[in-house]
Amino acid sequence: MSEKKSLLVAFPLDDAAKATARAALDGAADLICLPEIAPADRATAIAAADALLAWNIKDFTPAELALLGNTRLIQFMTAGVDFIPLSTLPANVPIAGNGGAYAEPMAEHALAMAMAAAKRIVRAHQEVARGEFHQHRRNRMLAGGICGIVGYGGIGVATAWLMRAVGMKIHAVNRTPRIDDLLDWSGTQFQIDIMLAVADVLVIAVPLTKATHGLIGARELNLMKPDATLINLARGEIVDEAALFAHLQAHPDFHACIDAWWVEPVRHGEFRMDHPFTDLPNVVASPHNSSSAGQSGSRALHRAVENCRRALQGEAPLYQVRDEDRYL
Repeated sequence: MSEKKSLLVAFPLDDAAKATARAALDGAADLICLPEIAPADRATAIAAADALLAWNIKDFTPAELALLGNTRLIQFMTAGVDFIPLSTLPANVPIAGNGGAYAEPMAEHALAMAMAAAKRIVRAHQEVARGEFHQHRRNRMLAGGICGIVGYGGIGVATAWLMRAVGMKIHAVNRTPRIDDLLDWSGTQFQIDIMLAVADVLVIAVPLTKATHGLIGARELNLMKPDATLINLARGEIVDEAALFAHLQAHPDFHACIDAWWVEPVRHGEFRMDHPFTDLPNVVASPHNSSSAGQSGSRALHRAVENCRRALQGEAPLYQVRDEDRYL
């Protein structure tokens, strides 16, 4: 009988989280929490790990990272891993993000932002607070419009379900073409111009890679309808910051719903805007909290551990980072 494999978790788990992780493992491996390992045994546990689950690798020394060379998978809890120094990990070990782990709350956030923009909720609230009462100013309906989705993975699919439920048609572009019953049109990233021209709402849910950095710039914004709404749930760097600000100033009926910013505390150690987006009436802002629903943590842990189980059982893990994207 072969020796049982181990999943090493780099962060603390309470009893409920351990139960969730063990259920997802379904007996495929022993669950080991690194914070519970004695310092003298830490290196041994890292070297023996068949899979590693982590939020980040900042608490590992370079010598410890080198011990992961025989690990079958390094799995991260976050969907986006662009802020993690992946180039410091052993080149031969597969790395995976937790794609779609927070899809449901993020899709709800996208719908809420789209509604807020269409109904001019933020602007109307500010006006009412000032004593203004523009009862007959027209707002918009989402029903009958087109929702374009950039990145049709877990978040994109969950968003498509909700947007279709309110009566929108769904168009999507993805690195690999997708076909399902939710889609009225789909294409590759090279066909994004077709989607930009018709989208009433554009939802960005694609990872930040070399290919998507600066994907939406002045040219792309000018292809869009002058009264469209852009929603960014992914990474600020996918959209050209200066170009978006200028476009919002020049097109007062165009809306930007910004959840993902260009400089954020988790990735950069601070929050900063180089342009005063929140001074504009056609901006809806949130602090990159679209995934921060109370129930999402357990679901995300289960999905991450399930992906580890795939690797431990010899299957190809999902959401693997391509080699060229280890060096952003």
